[in-house]
Amino acid sequence: MNKEQIKIELKNLTKAEEKFISKNIAVKESKLQEKIEKYVPETLEKTLNTAFYKAFGIIFEKGTSFIEKTYNKEKHEQDFKVNEYSADLRNNKGSLKKFGRVALLNKTLNTTISAVEGVGMGMFGMGIPDIPVFLSVILKSIYETALHFGFGYETEEERMFILKIIETSLCHEDDLIHGDMEINSWISSDGKELFSKSIDEQIKKTSLVLSEELLYLKFIQGIPVAGVIGGVSDVVYQKKITDYALLKYKRRFLIKHLDKEIV
Repeated sequence: MNKEQIKIELKNLTKAEEKFISKNIAVKESKLQEKIEKYVPETLEKTLNTAFYKAFGIIFEKGTSFIEKTYNKEKHEQDFKVNEYSADLRNNKGSLKKFGRVALLNKTLNTTISAVEGVGMGMFGMGIPDIPVFLSVILKSIYETALHFGFGYETEEERMFILKIIETSLCHEDDLIHGDMEINSWISSDGKELFSKSIDEQIKKTSLVLSEELLYLKFIQGIPVAGVIGGVSDVVYQKKITDYALLKYKRRFLIKHLDKEIV
């Protein structure tokens, strides 16, 4: 791949990352949240936190194989190798951009799945029970994004990276800026820098951010029919997380191939 073209793509990517941060840095509280705040039980955040923590544990331990049944992993891996070979052979701007286009198409499909899942659960007043399904759709989208850029997701290091992406994508203010810098530093060090001391610690940190960010919307989703409003939020957050994941996997891909060209 052309080193100069990779540098141009990295420059454009940095602008896209800055745009994401600028859009999400401020904490935004809707009028709906202000109205329902007094009705939300004090114990709900702890309940949500525990539910997210347990869901991550179950999915990582037993659920990944089930998620993989929803897409053709082998085909994704083969498609990446074909695209990579084509990019090396053609050595032009179009072949390099193809990786992002394929991942973006896949992200759009998974957003549609999230919409159906969230609204369906909300219609029947399922807020807490929706969490394992909600996380499964998010992880499905991230797993496929990883494959489109030539990365795996089975090792503890890759899971830490995924958890950090989810955590940071939902942060605001200094936490968002610091988290983004940590991720970029991890990418630049080729995974040698750790986000947390253990996978369990990172699961706890990510679960806490999820429970804080989704507290009011999951409360609404637990109300039959009215819960559709909360269910729609699944789409919003799934899109935000996968948008951010796409940016970071693209950065990993470009840095990896830039280093290869320099060597």
